[in-house]
Amino acid sequence: MKVVIAIDSFKGSLSSNELGDALSLGIKKIYKDAEIIKIPIADGGEGTVEAMVEGTEGKFIEVEVHDPLMNKIKAIYGILGDGKTAIIEMAIASGLPLVPAEKRNPNKTTTFGTGELIKDAIKKGCREFIIGIGGSATNDGGLGMMQALGYKFYDKEGKELGQGGEIMNQIEKIDSTQALEELSQCKFLVACDVDNPFYGPRGAAHVYGKQKGANEQMILELDNGLKHLSEILNKTYNIDISNLPGAGAAGGLGGGLVAFLNGILKPGIEIILEKVEFEKKVINSDFVITGEGRIDFQTVMGKAPVGVSKLAKKYNIPVIALAGSVADDADKTHEAGIDSIFSIINYPISLEDAMKKENSKKFVEKNAEEIFRLIKICENKFSK
Repeated sequence: MKVVIAIDSFKGSLSSNELGDALSLGIKKIYKDAEIIKIPIADGGEGTVEAMVEGTEGKFIEVEVHDPLMNKIKAIYGILGDGKTAIIEMAIASGLPLVPAEKRNPNKTTTFGTGELIKDAIKKGCREFIIGIGGSATNDGGLGMMQALGYKFYDKEGKELGQGGEIMNQIEKIDSTQALEELSQCKFLVACDVDNPFYGPRGAAHVYGKQKGANEQMILELDNGLKHLSEILNKTYNIDISNLPGAGAAGGLGGGLVAFLNGILKPGIEIILEKVEFEKKVINSDFVITGEGRIDFQTVMGKAPVGVSKLAKKYNIPVIALAGSVADDADKTHEAGIDSIFSIINYPISLEDAMKKENSKKFVEKNAEEIFRLIKICENKFSK
């Protein structure tokens, strides 16, 4: 029996690695000699750094950077086991939870701290980057990130501009003469799971601006700023990101990474599975176990379990998913390759208690045991 476990974290409860350990214990109670391959995964959002560092035997790096309002904070990123690839969640330095509700203002917030994380990783020898860009507090098109990397932006009078989304409308000149020389050697994969264009009705400002503190007037100003920035970028670098799917992610950071750093936007789970060599490891396995905290219709929209199931189905391997919560519409995931879904909750319990590590581990281990007990019964019956 060969089982591959590739399960996303149960947010606020168990990490991908902890889930893999609990599932392994349950399976081993029935198949003592089972070969179990644990592959920590994530979809580019929260928990990605942890999963990738653990999955590749890498290391965590803590560094002092600036938050979206330019206050100094401690932030963590990862360097993978290859020693040359950095994994960064932009929300760690530039995320919405870092800004109190009363201070949220995308005219002022900046991605400068994300750039500082990239700069630190470059100084430590990294030349390949995976950047997760969900959960931003910003709408600056990635300008702050580039300022941290040495870029300068000037208005029509030749005055150097400051921080925040409000400078987008004023830019007339981009100066990269003082940018880090190593940037030309770097490659950027951008974990992006939305398809919003840079600006317009479905762009960064109109769709996400309100939750970042923008009122209606500010949203219009930011949208105009993004449009102006895209024109300057097109004139300077001959690249049009205005309607690029995903360019509007993280307040235009997606587009900024493409225009400034030749970033490649891909669904997060595709990047992660490729980096951990999932496809190579899954060949000849008997079962794949996947899942996430809640499985519902949104799971089919680029989430980790469906990314796993698509590759498993390429080799006709059965896929079993576990979750803390399974919604009524979760059956849509069957069409995407997940064969069966189980909730780990065995009896009535409050959400708070269910999310306690000791309870979650117990539930996961017990359900794995029972699932593979059933598999063994069927195996014995049909092998006769």
